[in-house]
Amino acid sequence: MGSITGDNALDRSVANSLIQLVVVAISAIAPALLSAQQDSTRRVPPRPAADTGAQPLGPVQVTVTRDAARSTLELPFAISRLTPDATRPGLRRASVAELLLGVPGVMVQERANPAQDPRIAVRGFGARSAFGVRGVRVMRDGIPLTLPDGQTPIDWLDLESIGQIDVIRGTAAALYGNAAGGVLDFRSRAPQAQPFALDARLWDGGGMRRSSVQASGTLGDSVGVLRAPAWSGAFTRSVGDGPRAWSRLEATSGVARVLATVAGTRLEVQGTMYDTPRAENTGALTAEELARDPRLADSLNVRRRSRKAVSHAQLALLASRGSGANVLDASLFTSTRSLDNPLAFAIVGVERRVLGGSLRGAWRTERPPFPLRLSAGVDGQHQVDDRANFENCAEVAPTAPVSVRCPASGQERGAFRLDQQERVTGVGAFVRTEAELPKQIYASAALRYDRVGFRVRDRFIAGTNRDDSGMRTLDAISPMVGLAWRMAPLWSAYVNVSSAFETPTITELTNQDNGAVGLNAVLDPQRTRTAELGLQGVIASRIKLEAALFDASVQDELVPFDVPNQPGRRAFRNAGKTSRRGVESNVTLLLPLVDVGVAYTASRFRFDRYVVGTVDFAGNAIPGVPSQMLQTYVTARRSGWFATIDGVAASRVTANDAATVFAAGYAAWNARAGYEGPAFRGVRIEPVLGVENLFDRRYAGSVVVNATRGRFYEPGLPRRVTFSVRVR
Repeated sequence: MGSITGDNALDRSVANSLIQLVVVAISAIAPALLSAQQDSTRRVPPRPAADTGAQPLGPVQVTVTRDAARSTLELPFAISRLTPDATRPGLRRASVAELLLGVPGVMVQERANPAQDPRIAVRGFGARSAFGVRGVRVMRDGIPLTLPDGQTPIDWLDLESIGQIDVIRGTAAALYGNAAGGVLDFRSRAPQAQPFALDARLWDGGGMRRSSVQASGTLGDSVGVLRAPAWSGAFTRSVGDGPRAWSRLEATSGVARVLATVAGTRLEVQGTMYDTPRAENTGALTAEELARDPRLADSLNVRRRSRKAVSHAQLALLASRGSGANVLDASLFTSTRSLDNPLAFAIVGVERRVLGGSLRGAWRTERPPFPLRLSAGVDGQHQVDDRANFENCAEVAPTAPVSVRCPASGQERGAFRLDQQERVTGVGAFVRTEAELPKQIYASAALRYDRVGFRVRDRFIAGTNRDDSGMRTLDAISPMVGLAWRMAPLWSAYVNVSSAFETPTITELTNQDNGAVGLNAVLDPQRTRTAELGLQGVIASRIKLEAALFDASVQDELVPFDVPNQPGRRAFRNAGKTSRRGVESNVTLLLPLVDVGVAYTASRFRFDRYVVGTVDFAGNAIPGVPSQMLQTYVTARRSGWFATIDGVAASRVTANDAATVFAAGYAAWNARAGYEGPAFRGVRIEPVLGVENLFDRRYAGSVVVNATRGRFYEPGLPRRVTFSVRVR
């Protein structure tokens, strides 16, 4: 095992070892690659039904740019599309880290902690997150999972029912508004064409058990006034003790969709439920604890029984009319969330209600001098949180004398610390236009205005507790201009200048290091301007190449830090100015028997102007983001059998603003093998055996930025053997 603090020599060793393995893999398939390139115009036929791998590459159409379906070759953005299981079969679908592996510029840090969502960062945006997702806009089927204040809980996102993911790897506030340093758009699987189809999966490994059942169907051409009615549903249950101490999880989720066309309008009703009665918070470790045993938990979290219980439900209605480049879309959704969250410093309870909707239209005109595409839309969300914080008295013995802090002996929940209602309202409107110029040049521009209002009503006013009610309004105008040149049928280059606007979340505004309640009056939103240049193309329908350069300047970057003497409590401050520069590259090869993917990201993220008290952090690296990251996978198939090896290598990261604490670089590998045989009497059984962290690498998969008590390190998953069987 390498040093916890690491050094450049270790990072070079890790990167070199991974590069060597990739070179070996590519060398092994070189003969097949050369054979495929002998005739660059030949279209390779798709794999047979028993070999469910990826199809030959071609232009990809996406709607993630809030326009009608467009080829990515005509858009001035870095956009990636993923189809889970296509090139890496046998995925557990237990984490977004599995699904997003191989996307350059996207980092997903697992925490081996069921009470904390994975940390998702796009070009570093989102790396500050203590829980949930920050700085990245997350959607499902066009409905935002991201709340109006920019936070995104993704524990309730059912991954078994996801069929496709589109990723914008850059600032996109001109289209999506607040907290759009990147965009993840998850799309549900389409219902099966037959009246009824069943897909079930059982998974077991490392003390965790997971079962999922999906059903879907299409009822025919019409049923009454309904044309092409279809439906789908998924139910998932996870239970067991995680790989670390104090990491038990019990979770149940369900998703149901009904789709039909009525009088030319496509309608969808979607319902989601999620219930987690117990998810234990195992916490972070010190360097000594990580070196001794990464399965340990934070002893204070165990003593104070830190955990969460969540109940979440959402109902959404989507409507779409039109076709091709002329469409009108609308959506309306409402959700509720109940959270009981004992933490080391307090017990937090939140009752949340959200109501939102959007209206968007896109049109194309052929009028001279050249065709124009126009799109416009408006989004609105309203969030109401009833928040109550209590003293955590879990360590107080039942026989202890009562106190003001813990007035009832033996009860975990003590006296009130906070009682307030928090309201956040976000409204935004955008316009986008694109000119289709000669020589297949596409010039586009977009402009959006957002206004986010925060209001706190203090309901804990007694004795010396004053009224800390208040309100703040934050707004921004976000422009974007871009140019794409489709230089060949399967090649394009693009350039854009775009922006991002990110407010502090309501939690970040109310968590103040001085102990005050109400809204932080001096914490400002961060604002980003990005310039980007990219190239993408396909060779011989088998090789896809992508490369992008970006340079971003951020004003008032939001920086987290642990509050001294309040374990687990985070506060936030602004850094004056930061810079983010990087290069992203990706190569995908789809050959008759082998699929290979390699994604490499190199970046330089620095504080340019940042002073705290008398300490100047200018020139230091921004914590939590590696300067180099390599992701790769190799999948081999033959006669229904498959074997996949995938892995991630990352250079060391700093864990604090002073750049005095580091987590070492690492390389972690996963392997699995299975059989995708032919169906027997309409039923196909697919067993998969896997090993996670194949070489049992001991490393910090994530760091807690500016932590106290020396607890900077969140361990990656230890080695574990998993087995799953899929019946469909």
